[in-house]
Amino acid sequence: MKVLISDRIEHRCVEILAGEGFTVDVKPELTPDQLKSVIGRYEALIVRSRTRVTADILCCADRLKVVGRAGAGVDNIDVETATRRGIIVMNTPGGNTISTAEHTISLLLALTRNIPQANTSLKNGAWERKKFIGAELFGKTIGIIGIGKVGREVAQRCLSFGMVVIGYDPVLSAEVALKLGIELVDMEDVLRRSDFITVHTPLNVETRNLLNEETIGKCKKGVRIINCARGGIVDEEALLKAIESGHVAGAALDVFAEEPPTNHRLIRNDRIVVTPHLGASTEEAQEKIAILIAEQLADVLKGRGFTGVVNAVSIQQAMKEEIGPYVTLAEKLGSLVAQLMQGKLRSLTLTSCGDLLHQAAEILSAATLKGVLGHVLSEPVNYVNSLVLARDMGLNVSEKKERDGGNYTHLLTVEYETDRERRKFSGTVFGSSTIRLVDIDGFHFEVRPEGYLLFYSNIDRPGMLASVGSVLARANINIAGVALGRTAVGERALTVMNVDSIIPDTVIGQISSIEGVSEAKLVQV
Repeated sequence: MKVLISDRIEHRCVEILAGEGFTVDVKPELTPDQLKSVIGRYEALIVRSRTRVTADILCCADRLKVVGRAGAGVDNIDVETATRRGIIVMNTPGGNTISTAEHTISLLLALTRNIPQANTSLKNGAWERKKFIGAELFGKTIGIIGIGKVGREVAQRCLSFGMVVIGYDPVLSAEVALKLGIELVDMEDVLRRSDFITVHTPLNVETRNLLNEETIGKCKKGVRIINCARGGIVDEEALLKAIESGHVAGAALDVFAEEPPTNHRLIRNDRIVVTPHLGASTEEAQEKIAILIAEQLADVLKGRGFTGVVNAVSIQQAMKEEIGPYVTLAEKLGSLVAQLMQGKLRSLTLTSCGDLLHQAAEILSAATLKGVLGHVLSEPVNYVNSLVLARDMGLNVSEKKERDGGNYTHLLTVEYETDRERRKFSGTVFGSSTIRLVDIDGFHFEVRPEGYLLFYSNIDRPGMLASVGSVLARANINIAGVALGRTAVGERALTVMNVDSIIPDTVIGQISSIEGVSEAKLVQV
């Protein structure tokens, strides 16, 4: 069998595959058209971040069995098309966990002891000991936002320094956190108590500008902020303003909203330590992911097992046209839970109605958890690992199978409970592929779960929809669809709008200030 490597990778990858008896071609300079013309000759393809494996390319890959990404994400691979063509997609989650955690600690120490500034000063001929007086980590409180694999490794290292480790994670159970030596608190406590804050979350609608002018303003004066996760989680302008005002003592950034960064005031500020996205850039990490992807790919092609596979569990189900849309629905329901829930997630229950869904219960549970955890964990979540990750987080997950779906032959329902609320979302598929939400907390309607959705509660009285519509119109935001649900005339109602673009927080605030409107929230599915 032949393997094509279309990006630069450590040579150990080639050595392992060749040792397994595969013919390996390394062609790191292929253009998309060139890749499209040659891909039909290969059973496997290995890429990193440069190569984009599009639907056009996959449709020319008649012999392709596996696409392997030597890295954490699969954003550059059309997983849906690969799945429908029966092509396994795999990555190497965790290959750079230690490197990223160690880089976070490196930045923490460099920031605290002014190492980059002192280094530059001394090399320029100065001897300025008093200017670079630092601070000790011992006894200080570090707040970790996002306690996935990287967050846990950071916590372990901070504990060895004698730091007090607190953390926020919407899914991790208090029992698991306690075993890790982390005091689990809410976000307000992380902001209020922390001497240092480090973020380890994915970047999505929920976490974009998570540390902004408002949240940074709630932090302890003199706090230091570290970001080795994703650019955009920290509002760079708000951070710079807080540093210039003295409210934030300093920051260390490895990632930026735009890379390479163009905000020169930010990167040139003496109290900000910056590195060019080096979290995974160690010889060990690069070699590790090269070895991992080679071993994983060889195992799959030789029938020895599946590791790091994004879509293996779902391939057979997704190939069935009648199941695929429900897998998509389940993931969207999970995504809604993650974005709409308030408080600490305690339990999740998936109820399937109808024989068709009963047969696919495992993949539907995996897809739901992928939707939930994909919004709260920094590491990749897929159909293969979502159930394991949920167990590791201490999340109580249960399945129910029922015969009666009411007005629907097949109905999928996700119920969740946090320490503050209990809610329920139901959906179905009309025809062969039309996905719809049909029930939210007892409100019945049909909602197309695509793109940006604005949710808000309101009093059922004339003019409410017009008031919200006016706010959106002034902000030049187009409404693509509206669904209204109510229990009785004049009582509480739930409105869901499909909108064509993201709604700024300021506009959400204006909607929330309308008399009779509450709980306005934008989500993306």
